Amino acid sequence: MKNNQLANRIKNLRIRKGLSQEELAEVSGLSLRTIQRIENGETEPRGDSLKRLATAFEVSPDEILDWDIYEDKGLLIGLNLSALSFIVFPLLGILVPLIIWVSKKDKVRNINGIAKSILNFQITWVMVLFGWYILMISGFMFRLKFMHLVSAGLITNGIFLNLFVIVFLYAFNILLVLVNTFRINNQKDVKFFPKIGFIRK
Repeated sequence: MKNNQLANRIKNLRIRKGLSQEELAEVSGLSLRTIQRIENGETEPRGDSLKRLATAFEVSPDEILDWDIYEDKGLLIGLNLSALSFIVFPLLGILVPLIIWVSKKDKVRNINGIAKSILNFQITWVMVLFGWYILMISGFMFRLKFMHLVSAGLITNGIFLNLFVIVFLYAFNILLVLVNTFRINNQKDVKFFPKIGFIRK
């Protein structure tokens, strides 16, 4: 691979991430001079330097080096929209994107970073949803046991609150998936939040 091709690739990844050379140096742990030499085509990143850059860009080292990896915006949009399968059953919002990612991992540019964001968010969302179901069932059992101590109004308010939270969680998930579909279409980084970083590598 020619140095100028690799230099352009790294520069484009940096710009896409919205980082200056100084910020990339800070995030990657490399010196500013090293970043400048790489982007000027004076040297190629190898070994630890390549891994540090890949981590900073949230891509695999192969995505930096392998120019046979192709762009497929349609697949990335499909991967993102596949998370909507949570509407049928919550765990499908994890399983369907995971299957698509595993089948195309390291073959489509940017798929790794997008898939990790989707999966981390969906796992977090499912945990919150199931946690709320547990609280809801516990509250229901409590009301049944102490029915004589709980007013009808309190029971009704509890039902409406539970329904509101569940509808809100589903609507929030759908909204984020749709917003990120537009972001992918406009070649911007996806932004799923809140999420716990279950999948890092």
